[in-house]
Amino acid sequence: MKIKKKIVIPAVLSAGSVAAAGGLSAYLASFVAHGKRQTLEEACEWQKSQYDLSFYEDLGKSDYTVDSYDGYTLHVQLCRNPAGGRKYVIISHGYTDNRYGAVKYMRTYLEAGYHCIIYDLRGHGLNEPDYCTYSVREAQDLYTLIQDTRARYGLDILLGLHGESLGGATTCAVLKYEQNLAFAVSDCGFADISNVLKVAMKRMHVPGFMLYPTSGMSRLLYGFTYREMQPVKAIEGNRVPVLFLHGEEDHFIVPDNSRRLQEKTAGYSELHLIPGAGHAKSVLTEPQLYDTYVKNFLSRVENGTLA
Repeated sequence: MKIKKKIVIPAVLSAGSVAAAGGLSAYLASFVAHGKRQTLEEACEWQKSQYDLSFYEDLGKSDYTVDSYDGYTLHVQLCRNPAGGRKYVIISHGYTDNRYGAVKYMRTYLEAGYHCIIYDLRGHGLNEPDYCTYSVREAQDLYTLIQDTRARYGLDILLGLHGESLGGATTCAVLKYEQNLAFAVSDCGFADISNVLKVAMKRMHVPGFMLYPTSGMSRLLYGFTYREMQPVKAIEGNRVPVLFLHGEEDHFIVPDNSRRLQEKTAGYSELHLIPGAGHAKSVLTEPQLYDTYVKNFLSRVENGTLA
């Protein structure tokens, strides 16, 4: 009986540990995929507290929807440049944000003569609730939007991309599908989601090894592991000119992510770190410097003078 006790008790404890680990991994996978999203009203109010939004309010706009590759409906808004022209940029916002998160980048592009297309990423804003795949399905959505933009506004337009955080990662990931672009700007995008989740889990005091069962649970619940969420692989062989921007004090998606992305792209690229800027705060921390980097890059793209 003593021997049986020594065998049975550890077995019970082991089963309990496995169940606890499974429950934790399911919770974490759900938490990662379904972070609380901001409403349009909440995002708009936050933007207004950070800078003057009146330029956006005065623009002519058109709202429409685009059905993505799998039938999912994306809500899109064209913000017209008063000067007209044939230059367009699609701006992708960050995780839990919505189209209003893209507005703070628009002034630079408007002054450079671009019409701005902003939209709600899958599961955000006015779109139906959905889980996040950290650039996998989001890149296919953006590819669909690129195709729609050319069909809607002309095959001869000059078209570029700009993205922040998840939007920056998505901007890099879509280059796997689309090379007919004038440029791409990636602001604080991640190279792979796993390194970001490790930072987040450390802050939550969750053991680092839990990343692996959580990734497996993500596969069971949503059909995707974290190993598939790697823009750094999607950007390999890319020839579209890319401007990488990253806050020097970003401790969430650390600047090394942009360095890794730059190392993998095959075409022209620049990387600029913004002093004193935290995550997704570069354009707010150093607006003039940010504006200069983007406009200089656009000028060289348009004039064909990239080194």
